[in-house]
Amino acid sequence: MPHTPLPPRNRANAKSMRKAMTDAELKLWNELRAHRLMGLGFRRQFPIAGYIVDFACPEKKLVVEVDGSQHGDANAGDEARTKRLEQDGWTILRFWNDDVIRDIDNVCQHIIIVAGPDRR
Repeated sequence: MPHTPLPPRNRANAKSMRKAMTDAELKLWNELRAHRLMGLGFRRQFPIAGYIVDFACPEKKLVVEVDGSQHGDANAGDEARTKRLEQDGWTILRFWNDDVIRDIDNVCQHIIIVAGPDRR
């Protein structure tokens, strides 16, 4: 997979996004960080193909997005982004903020199932 350099402005945006995570993102990050979820290594606000994803497990090529109400109506930008990432071999999981806040155990279980021991 060819490496797409991240423009400096996007890199700075990723850094600031790490400092301004939503409550749902913070809750999920607490479960994912430091290989806490079945030893999976996740990165937060991770640049891939010119985009910044909420969480990524590069080893499994798995992206986890936590969406708020602004993502209620699918838009062309989200669809193009998802299509590009999938073309590069990434699997994208999307969870609503409310699901993460209210049912973190099932969210984590779903991530574990999709990551699976044979995935890569």
